[in-house]
Amino acid sequence: MSARAIVRFTDVHLDMASDAGTVNILRGVTLDIAAGETAAVVGPSGAGKSSLMMVAGGLERATSGRVEVAGQDLGPLDDDARARLRRDHLGIVFQGFHLIPTMTALENVALPLEFAGRGDAFELAQLALQRVGLGHRIGHYPAQLSGGEQQRVAVARAFVGRPKLLLADEPTGNLDGATGKQVMDLLFELARTDGATLILITHDMTLAARCDRILRIADGLVVSDEPANPAMAAAQ
Repeated sequence: MSARAIVRFTDVHLDMASDAGTVNILRGVTLDIAAGETAAVVGPSGAGKSSLMMVAGGLERATSGRVEVAGQDLGPLDDDARARLRRDHLGIVFQGFHLIPTMTALENVALPLEFAGRGDAFELAQLALQRVGLGHRIGHYPAQLSGGEQQRVAVARAFVGRPKLLLADEPTGNLDGATGKQVMDLLFELARTDGATLILITHDMTLAARCDRILRIADGLVVSDEPANPAMAAAQ
């Protein structure tokens, strides 16, 4: 395994209780993703893609196995320590925009920095919104923004702290094709500019092909892990 892995799973299992009994969602996932890499996670609905992201983000606790993110073993960390890890090292973009409706775009983006006690939270939030082309919309509330603009605000919020790791779960799922492409262009560009690792969950194989690697999940297991463009990878 690469010593520079920013995400490392070792025989990770995730079991969840249901009315029908225990469901084995992740069934022994082992993988590592290097710093600065872009990796797509693909597979059928219910395969465990989003659960893998939730575990990597410390939002779900693995039932067994070892999960390391940004050099830290998540196993011993309590909820507060996991929240600090996310604050300091991670940015997350969901399919739903998860913006607070009573806050302006500027306030939504500044929020994680305010939680971190940053005195320059609003200055950095304004710069982040300018990076995503929304410098003219900083005073608007989510309801006053289009879907694409709301997702750009979510992207700005994810990147405002210059995270080492960006997790994106179907970030274009609620957008039309053209708007979705614009948002993804932005995600790839920001990740490349900031040197961030990007893990992208997607059903869109065209998007997946833009990543360095494609991890295919089925029934809670990684069934293939290949360069997105084998011919290009072989030439490097």
